[in-house]
Amino acid sequence: MSGSLRLELAFLLAATAALLLTPAAIFVARRTGFLDRPVGYKGHARPTPYLGGAAVVAATILAATAFGRSASAFWPIVALALGLWALGTVDDRFGIGPLPRLAVEVAAACALFAAGIGWTVFPGEALNLVFTVVFVVGVVNAYNLMDNMDGATGTVALVSAAILGMLAAAHGDPALGAVALALAGACAGFLPFNLASPSRVFLGDGGSVPVGFLVAATIMALPGGRGLGWALIPLAVVLVGLPALDTALVIVSRRRRGVGICTGGRDHLTHRLRARLGSPRRVAMALATGQAFLCGAGAVLYEFRDSIAMAGSLTLILVGVLVVALLESPEWAPAPEAAPETST
Repeated sequence: MSGSLRLELAFLLAATAALLLTPAAIFVARRTGFLDRPVGYKGHARPTPYLGGAAVVAATILAATAFGRSASAFWPIVALALGLWALGTVDDRFGIGPLPRLAVEVAAACALFAAGIGWTVFPGEALNLVFTVVFVVGVVNAYNLMDNMDGATGTVALVSAAILGMLAAAHGDPALGAVALALAGACAGFLPFNLASPSRVFLGDGGSVPVGFLVAATIMALPGGRGLGWALIPLAVVLVGLPALDTALVIVSRRRRGVGICTGGRDHLTHRLRARLGSPRRVAMALATGQAFLCGAGAVLYEFRDSIAMAGSLTLILVGVLVVALLESPEWAPAPEAAPETST
């Protein structure tokens, strides 16, 4: 089977599975009372089913097993993604404190490193392990933070996984590419339900946590990047894209306002875009465009030698810093009376 056909079939199978499994997840969530109720800063108008993440993860694993199981990184990534799905689902249902969540995320990152999937940019194994843990935990929580409006995480993950999958295949690992395209397809099949008006289902932590983990693991497992050396560090930030920008924006904004960083609120990139664009669907389109630009630029830089990749990545990160400064200007700063949105 050709590499391109493998990618296409993985995407199509995952998308079809998600289209079929998401209504089932909605049914189970309603029957069991597994609903996100509109309290606090959440703006959705009625209780909305969770378990969208279960459909996405199940569809991803189904297609990845069919077309990507020959990837050397396959079984550790899938097993750990399932563990993080369980963690996020329990958190959605009962609530888990930040320290137990962090402990599980750190353990997952360490297990990835032990399986040979981690960074090798430093001369010592200890430093590589620390950077792997920081990267995995950072990306997981960046995707989790991004899940604050209908379509946000699903759209960004779809674009990221599609580009990462094609990059993996182009560098000789179509099986890893199929795993990433399976995630992209699962998000594509889920989004019509999530972006319905009103939303029929939320991704929840049971979706955003394993999705972020899969993106982080795919970036670290990409073949052909060892020759880039230190340039891999800023390039990885570019490949993460908008979730990294959103996390930086929230941290800066809340520090400036004296608000706790872990406090929920409507000060994310999505909320600022909605104030200008008017609807979650338009925000999702804007996010898709921005993420496609960043991941596409990262994929192009991945093809160059270390000096060019370093210079290009640092330039894009500098642009991101300027964007954060712009979004913190009075014209873009979040208003206390921000319009309500469907939020997870």
